Amino acid sequence: MIDPVIFSFKLFIWTVTLRWYGVLVMFGAVVGAWIAGKEIQRRGENDEAIWDAMVWVLPAGIIGARIWYVVNSILGGSSYYLDNPIKMLYVWEGGLHFFGGLLFGALALYFFLKNSGMDFWLFVDSIAPAALIGQALARPANFINQELYGPPTKLPWGILITNYTSRLPQYSDLTQYPLETTRFHPTFAYEMILNILLGLLLLWIALRYSEKIKPGTIFGGWLVAAGLARVFIEFFRPDQPRIGDSFITYSMLVAFLMAVAGVLFLLVRYGKWRLAFAEGWEEEYHIKPVEEKPRIRRRAVAEESVEEDDEEDAGEEIPAKPVKRKPAVRKSTSKSKE
Repeated sequence: MIDPVIFSFKLFIWTVTLRWYGVLVMFGAVVGAWIAGKEIQRRGENDEAIWDAMVWVLPAGIIGARIWYVVNSILGGSSYYLDNPIKMLYVWEGGLHFFGGLLFGALALYFFLKNSGMDFWLFVDSIAPAALIGQALARPANFINQELYGPPTKLPWGILITNYTSRLPQYSDLTQYPLETTRFHPTFAYEMILNILLGLLLLWIALRYSEKIKPGTIFGGWLVAAGLARVFIEFFRPDQPRIGDSFITYSMLVAFLMAVAGVLFLLVRYGKWRLAFAEGWEEEYHIKPVEEKPRIRRRAVAEESVEEDDEEDAGEEIPAKPVKRKPAVRKSTSKSKE
């Protein structure tokens, strides 16, 4: 197994620790922002705005993801965070929930774009595929932290988990599930593969039908794809709290509602289901004009100074200097007489 801690060192009275979880989450966020920036630029908007938005979206998303994870754990009957409230702040130990990050991150993005005067649909269409791919790139952190795994399996790609008895008490019978041989579904890997495939599919649709699709279409497709994918993944999550005695988890319910919302959104967007508030929806993105500041280069400055000197000298009469001409020497073309 890989050590979750890359390195740590003492700094005065504090211990500075770099963990794989934080590094991979940041890696996924940066790659996702880069892909989103390319899509924003392709649609004609200033791609630098995504990096400005990340300053607000990323912290809000992490806070929301942590809050949702803690609440979800408490709803499942766990008293871990109630008995240890300070542990709620230990994000580096793992425990971020996709839906909380989505909700808080989307709110932060909405207010940022509203204050910036930029088109909300343009940005969410650009970010949707990138969010799936960025999320997928952070999933190996779950393997390192030994979390997000499924029930026991005899499939050849099953993985060994050393701490499952504390997280999954239903499998704590070591006579039936011995530590050395029991393997589990790598649920994080299933979600990682699904997210990459779905993200690439949305990017392909955005490129292939760029002249036909309406603003918000890719976002609606993302709601459907991400929602259904998460419903499927929840069948491999025995650690998730369930609603009563049913097989339905809270996350599964939210994911299903998200997919339904995506379908309804697309029906409204393409006029198959008419609603009064959607009558005035734009058919094209509204691109905010970018004010480009001229770049000052040394050569340009030098040319400007030369032009200024020429203008100052233009009004002065400069005496002409006599030009000394050298006598022209012609080459003889005739042959010399002998």
